Amino acid sequence: MQRQRFRFVFAVILSLHLCVASPSQNTHVIHEQRMVHGNQWTKGNRLEPGRSFALKIGLKQQNLDAGGDLVYQVSHPSSPDYARYYSPEEVVEKFAPSGETIDNVRSWISSNGGSSILSRDKGWLHVNMTVAEAESMLSTQYYEYKHISMNRSTISCEEYSVPKAIRDHIDFITPGVVLMTSEPSQTRKRSVTGASTGERFAKRVLNDTSTCSEAITPMCIRELYKIPENTLNHTNNSLGIYEYGDYYAQEDLDLFFTSFAPRIPNGTHPTLVSIDGGFAPVTPGAADGESDLDFQVAYPLIYPQLITLYQAEDKIYTISGGGGLFNNFLNAIDGSYCSYSAFGETGNDPKFDNVYPDTKYPGGYLGETQCEIASPTNVISISYSKSEFDLPFYYQQRQCNEFMKLALQGHTILVASGDAGVAARPWDPSPNGCIGTNHTIFNPNFPGNCPYVTTVGGTKLPAGAGIDEPEVAAYLPNQDRTDYTYTSGGGFSTIYSTPSYQSSALGDYFKNHDPGYKSFSSLHNATHNDSSPVGANGGVYNRIGRGMPDVSAISQDIVTYIDVDYGLLSGTSAATPLIASIVTLINENRLKAGKSPVGFINPVLYENPQLFNDITSGNNEGCGTKGFSAVQGWDPVTGLGTPKYPEMLELFMSLP
Repeated sequence: MQRQRFRFVFAVILSLHLCVASPSQNTHVIHEQRMVHGNQWTKGNRLEPGRSFALKIGLKQQNLDAGGDLVYQVSHPSSPDYARYYSPEEVVEKFAPSGETIDNVRSWISSNGGSSILSRDKGWLHVNMTVAEAESMLSTQYYEYKHISMNRSTISCEEYSVPKAIRDHIDFITPGVVLMTSEPSQTRKRSVTGASTGERFAKRVLNDTSTCSEAITPMCIRELYKIPENTLNHTNNSLGIYEYGDYYAQEDLDLFFTSFAPRIPNGTHPTLVSIDGGFAPVTPGAADGESDLDFQVAYPLIYPQLITLYQAEDKIYTISGGGGLFNNFLNAIDGSYCSYSAFGETGNDPKFDNVYPDTKYPGGYLGETQCEIASPTNVISISYSKSEFDLPFYYQQRQCNEFMKLALQGHTILVASGDAGVAARPWDPSPNGCIGTNHTIFNPNFPGNCPYVTTVGGTKLPAGAGIDEPEVAAYLPNQDRTDYTYTSGGGFSTIYSTPSYQSSALGDYFKNHDPGYKSFSSLHNATHNDSSPVGANGGVYNRIGRGMPDVSAISQDIVTYIDVDYGLLSGTSAATPLIASIVTLINENRLKAGKSPVGFINPVLYENPQLFNDITSGNNEGCGTKGFSAVQGWDPVTGLGTPKYPEMLELFMSLP
């Protein structure tokens, strides 16, 4: 059973039109270029010159390169500015384009016959002009391209140019050069044994930890990490949990509470934030493992504190479209993100993200995309992911910028590291989830690759082990009687370099425990593309990339009720709400003491590895290899290890 069940379905690929470039003017330089569009697109007619045309011009943001330093200042324990977070308004102003950039680009647009409107966050300009004016301004030609197997089309060009004096003020322009194909959906699996089995087991082990190596109950989790029952319920400290295309049933929660958490009253449920048609709960039979698991892990740890459910997207899209992920959620908790422009991406991407109103599918959400309808909670748990090569780099980097801004404001984002070791799930993006011509190169996780989130891996108790014996890296072969093996996701990003808070830990890892595989050393993203390609010289991982995961927790054979049946679920999706619950409990205590939430925790964690039980056994196989091995210190299987709650609480309470 893989708990990251990500029901990633196909992107609704709207519009694709391609352009052949006109000869560039002498004062112009090529800004973006794409000479290959694959065999999935058929070139149509050139756009009519007099047709009304809308461009979006992404303006160059200020201070993005300083984002890491700014986050470091508010999150490193030795910083005098620790926990002195930014307000949302201060974040917008910190990264807004300069007045010079705005004025110069607007003047250029006006001189070419267009009019423009500046977005709320000042990050991009809406431009209205004719096709002829746009083609002249950009020295290009726009054509319509249609997808061969899908009834979709878009507008695009093979290259476009801008004046040399303007280039440094512009991030990207859309419609631009991007043409993408869709990807196959992913499904999840589960192991269910029946409600009566769960009831009998619960009566036997409710307050007994002797069988924790067989099935992990809330009592097992408490004893593993020495977590006392929570008695606090501080205002505005609800734990946020993100769900997408997966739904809980109240009957499942009630059965779980009765069996394994009797102090929680039946009927206890999360507060719903419905995003673009998201809804919950559902009736038994329509529930899914992810949502039920997330709540059944978190509630026993944080109750009576509340849970906020961010239920994203209408169900029609999540089962039949939606190749993207998280943009509509980020829109909902930050209105400026709806129009934020960075790395060649402005607002939602219609090639990947669900587009609203949803008039394509019967029963779809007919409202507009929702912006700033809710505030982000102090801690947000995300048990969904894709691989780094599922989506364009610019798409991921724009989101990572948003996670950076949330970190600046004092929010903690925890993300599951994936359940397929050094690969993605099989068939995503290849039959074995690996990349490269021969499908042998390791495939890192998204959004766990972002250096501003805390990425969570998975562990298990060995068969027959007692509660005080060491955990090992998660490993469950032939899950649900399939060829799929669950093992803790981990590795190194090809987009982001090693962040400063990780440099010492990764340096020690390579010095003392070199994994023995050939590596490459390069970064490939929207703003930087090293000459050394992915897989150079036979390398299978990026030695200079951001390492994953950061931490881990128990994640195998977790007792869960789904569709009123008892079963055991496994996956880093269990570990993520567990760590999120621990951070929420620490925040409860800090808030009681008049302190702020802990915010981005990675710098504190890496400065204090003694806060974790080091995991030194197991590996995360994939791509035809045994993957990486768990070793002394940080490793790309279990990170720093599993939490020691009392020590973590004491340290964070000692900080300002």
